[in-house]
Amino acid sequence: MPVYDYSCAACGPFTVLRPMAQFQDPHDCPDCGSSCGRAFLNAPNLASMDAGRRKAFATNERSQHAPRKSSGHGAGCGCCSGAKAKSNPAAAKSFPNARPWMISH
Repeated sequence: MPVYDYSCAACGPFTVLRPMAQFQDPHDCPDCGSSCGRAFLNAPNLASMDAGRRKAFATNERSQHAPRKSSGHGAGCGCCSGAKAKSNPAAAKSFPNARPWMISH
């Protein structure tokens, strides 16, 4: 059975688990008992779309609230990808006094 959203003018929104045959019928507010109509508060979550699209939507929803943090390694880092790490020249930044004309960045 699907979950439907309703909105009470006095108490606010609430959700109810109902059969699909009763989707248009009003429902009584659980707090005050007044008859309330349906409200569209949340977008429907349809499982009928293809798996790749559903996975992309789920990833986007997760990253909206808690994005992944990078591990701190730059692109082409040798420790995580299994590739051999690039070696830096010996005097690139390790001996700044050996070549005073060289400007390091």
